[in-house]
Amino acid sequence: MSTQLDLVQGDITQQDVDAMVNAANSSLLGGGGVDGAIHRRGGPEILAECRKLRASHHGKGLRTGHAVATTAGLLPARHVIHTVGPRWSATEDRTELLASCYRESLRIAAELGARTVAFPAISTGIYGWPLDDGARIAVGTVRAAAPSVVEEVRFVVFDDRAHEAFARHLS
Repeated sequence: MSTQLDLVQGDITQQDVDAMVNAANSSLLGGGGVDGAIHRRGGPEILAECRKLRASHHGKGLRTGHAVATTAGLLPARHVIHTVGPRWSATEDRTELLASCYRESLRIAAELGARTVAFPAISTGIYGWPLDDGARIAVGTVRAAAPSVVEEVRFVVFDDRAHEAFARHLS
């Protein structure tokens, strides 16, 4: 069975899914954009689990391209999978790090038994990754890596520009 890929324009924190992916910063302690929205709407349980992760396995923070799961707190999901995307660089190819965010998030989703997963457009906001290239990497990586347990992957984007970019690569 192949994984269904969907595109939604809206607020990722309102998606009723098994696992919601957070475009986190390496501290795991919240931030701006998607990260801040997930922490605010999810409530203190998410931050509490992130602090436990920092006190144990991830004392120096989560490395770029890696992922880790916590509770979803008050969000309409069972889990939040935090992944740290790379910052865009015009002089260094970081494509593999961005692809790793999607692969690692899917691996963890499968370990959790998640059948539905919502992804934001990782690294395409404040981290400066060009939107069209970010969409290409996201869609290509998910198509190649989605484990069979994951029945649906939803790309949840915020605006018309992102929707158009993802739609191009999904068609």
